[in-house]
Amino acid sequence: MSLHWVPAADRLDLLAEPVARAVAGVAGVEVAGIDPELADTAAFCERYGVGLDESANCVIVAARRGGETRYVACVVLATTRADVNGVVRRHLDARKASFAPMAEAVELTGMEYGGITPIGLPDDWPVLVDTRVAEHARVVIGSGVRGSKLALPGSALAGLKRAEVLPLAG
Repeated sequence: MSLHWVPAADRLDLLAEPVARAVAGVAGVEVAGIDPELADTAAFCERYGVGLDESANCVIVAARRGGETRYVACVVLATTRADVNGVVRRHLDARKASFAPMAEAVELTGMEYGGITPIGLPDDWPVLVDTRVAEHARVVIGSGVRGSKLALPGSALAGLKRAEVLPLAG
């Protein structure tokens, strides 16, 4: 099955509401509808012929220090894992960092689990983009819903408001 990519601004119906509001400010974003049952990275890549090294994942991390919890999005290639307890925790100067619980991530982002993307996140959340993602000519990532994916240059993710590029993989 092949993907039919179109400019994201032409198919806002394929995006979660916060993503649809934010996508106009990001250059080079395309969207393609997919089977929502195949939204998880491995299944998506296998079915649609997208390499894991072309696919990026966005994970929400809860960082805690002194009774305060801050949230951050980490964007890494599907072939790597974010070093949450090392690189991310130290970068945020947190005592503890862990993946945000699914229900919390969904509620706070307004996006579906398995489709969370850095585009359209709350304005005060940092977005940590792995250097390998930032250097990639084009990556495929969630659209905020399980029924579509976005494709865009890694440099567009690195250029998001509040984005920081650093080596995230452990």
